[in-house]
Amino acid sequence: LSKVDPRLLELLVCPLTKTRLIYDAAACELISIAAGLAFPIRNGVPLMIEDAARPLTDDDLKRR
Repeated sequence: LSKVDPRLLELLVCPLTKTRLIYDAAACELISIAAGLAFPIRNGVPLMIEDAARPLTDDDLKRR
C-alpha cells in the first residue's frame, strides 16, 4: 500500500463539492461523502478526477 503525505491530505478537498475527504488507508482511497465518490490513490498520488473515481455503495456509506 502506498503512503500519502499527511500534509497533502489536509489540503485536499473533493474536486466536485469542495468538501473534506476521508482517507481510507485500507482501500487506498479518498472518500467524498458529499459527492458519493471514492477517489483512488495510486503510487501515493490521489487521482482527483471524476472519471477515476468509483461511486460509493450503501455498504461504503454504512462504514462511515
